[in-house]
Amino acid sequence: MEEIKVSPDYNWFRSTVPLKRIIVDDDDSKVWSLYDAGPKSIRCPIIFLPPLQYPVYWDLVEFCDGFRKLLDHLQLDKVHLFGASLGGFLAQKFAESTHKSPRVHSLILCNSFSDTSIFNQTWTANSFWLMPAFMLKKIVLGNFAKGPVDSKMADAIDFMVDRLESLNQSELASRLTLNCQNSYVEPHKIKDVVVTIIDVFDQSALSLEAKEEMYKLYPNARRAHLKTGGNFPYLFPWMSDGCITLPVFKVMVN
Repeated sequence: MEEIKVSPDYNWFRSTVPLKRIIVDDDDSKVWSLYDAGPKSIRCPIIFLPPLQYPVYWDLVEFCDGFRKLLDHLQLDKVHLFGASLGGFLAQKFAESTHKSPRVHSLILCNSFSDTSIFNQTWTANSFWLMPAFMLKKIVLGNFAKGPVDSKMADAIDFMVDRLESLNQSELASRLTLNCQNSYVEPHKIKDVVVTIIDVFDQSALSLEAKEEMYKLYPNARRAHLKTGGNFPYLFPWMSDGCITLPVFKVMVN
């Protein structure tokens, strides 16, 4: 954890880019926290949707409505979305929900999925709100790599465990509910969206079958394969060095 938190790049970003907190729903407990970087003249930026950090939304329709309001607040008509894991699934569902009036120019899907049934948890999705925080954390941690890993992977896991510890019971339960409630992507609704799929060759929470399903869903997608990265390749330096070259970004964090 310390390696990432004390790195020059991380500290430069945290010290130079202010954290914004924005409320767009009637419920003022739903706060979007984001880092907004880059020239304001770019009207179609890339927004990064990580796997854990969002306001507390309990269903996909609610999330998509809240995210649409956020884009309206930021005066963004169209955006590129980079989504990791659950963030990638939510990005696809948002593109799907706005297909009649498109708000998504392209999708970059990192270690993501298109059908929540792959986790075999749809039958428990409606009970996560009842579970204590320690049990919810145990469920999430069960997907992290086990056994010996190299130092960079260990730093990434430690960093994400630290982020996990910062979430309260409602935040954890709502993430898991969105991740596991019965839903799938309808690809015909986002057939005009440019898609890039980023996968890793080493161990991750996604099965080979889930990855193959993504390839079938988006046969014309561009693909980027990384030798290593595990569940969190976006925390590795080569992601920023070569995979994404769009000129401006907004990073969603909690």
